[in-house]
Amino acid sequence: MNDSFGARLRAMLDDRGPLCVGIDPSPALLTAWGLDDSPAGLERFSRTVVENVADVVAAVKPQSAFFERWGSRGIAVLERTIADLREAGTLVLLDVKRGDIDSTMAAYAEAYLDRGSPLAADAVTLSPYLGFGSLEGAITSAVANDAGVFVLARTSNPEAAGLQQLVAGQVLAGATAANAGHSPFGPVGLVMGATLPELEDSLTDLNGPILAPGLGAQGATPADVARLFGPVRHAVLPSVSRDVLADPKRVRSRTLFYRDECAAHLSGVAAPS
Repeated sequence: MNDSFGARLRAMLDDRGPLCVGIDPSPALLTAWGLDDSPAGLERFSRTVVENVADVVAAVKPQSAFFERWGSRGIAVLERTIADLREAGTLVLLDVKRGDIDSTMAAYAEAYLDRGSPLAADAVTLSPYLGFGSLEGAITSAVANDAGVFVLARTSNPEAAGLQQLVAGQVLAGATAANAGHSPFGPVGLVMGATLPELEDSLTDLNGPILAPGLGAQGATPADVARLFGPVRHAVLPSVSRDVLADPKRVRSRTLFYRDECAAHLSGVAAPS
């Protein structure tokens, strides 16, 4: 039985539909929810999101920075959140955007990808700024632990465009090479913003998943995702955070809305209005 991250992700996309929900407990959102900006508020927020979305989406993406700002108490909440997500049976994509070389990258991989770590996720986000080759240790660790990585390629923040256009081709080439021979997806996905006006490079040979942030508050729609990714829409995991987190009473309903809209558009059949 293939228990690789690619196989698990494919199964979740087929079973639950293409959507990833972020857990982004910013001070502004905690306040909007009527919660204290404290580790207790952080835990209440995270648990509420898990309870409302973990059984209906393919993946959940905690943003590590919002937990890290509370030091060891925040990391303890992150560990419990990851454990709760695993118990609920959804994939955990930990948004850490780490990138370094040699022993430092190996330490990051041990923290976030080793099965024995309390912070172990199904996949993590990585930055290739030190060169795609610097990620080799993390990719090797991901394969050994049936995990995955999503490498930043073309992100949804507009200020990144000029720099990322210069190196996106190299990132794509590295990911494509790392994914060769794997099925149904290789271990290396790319982060490609759903807000991009177009793609400069073809993704048809990537053989890996595409994490597409930018739905909702950043302006992208499920129709935009389908248009942008076209031939590789089967490999896309759209991601939404603020638009489903704005109101604690609507987290589940907004999640189901985005999930169903994404499923309809990415399958080529528009959802009924």
